[in-house]
Amino acid sequence: MKKSILLLTLIFCYGLFTACNTATPQDYFDIAILNSNMMHGFANRIQQSELESPSVKMVDGSKDKFEPMKRKEVIESKIQFIEESLEKVKRLEETEDTKDILQASLALYNYVLPVYKNEYQQLAKLYDDGAPKEQIDLMEHSIEEKYYPKFEELYNGLAAAGKPYAERHNIKVNWDVQTSPR
Repeated sequence: MKKSILLLTLIFCYGLFTACNTATPQDYFDIAILNSNMMHGFANRIQQSELESPSVKMVDGSKDKFEPMKRKEVIESKIQFIEESLEKVKRLEETEDTKDILQASLALYNYVLPVYKNEYQQLAKLYDDGAPKEQIDLMEHSIEEKYYPKFEELYNGLAAAGKPYAERHNIKVNWDVQTSPR
């Protein structure tokens, strides 16, 4: 009797465990591919614009006063989003069907994250410390020249893996939307 209760309990727990870890094709697509859109401006003019004119935030203790975010905060929020997204990708089960999108997504996240943690944090510090424009421009140009070509290759590789995946699972996507030039 105890053995059958134990067996039923194990089967029940296994069923719960596998049910909780089941992601739909749309979930895979959203986590592995769509979340990468946050990196679209990496190492190009879009990211530079975000740092030149950062978003605003409410002044502590006020309901109607705003101030620009420090560039450090802009980069830290990107890092946080990228780290959280990377962890979500890592938690997805790799199958024959999802292998290409997961590997392409991981490659992209793992390429971009160290640059945000190093070069972009240094660049944010230059902005926040009021460094000369020439010094900031030089660092931005260096980041773009060093990292954009590989980023573009990885980003396009993720899209190339995502297109057949989306098609196989009838996920409607408009791939050819150009939001901004490099």
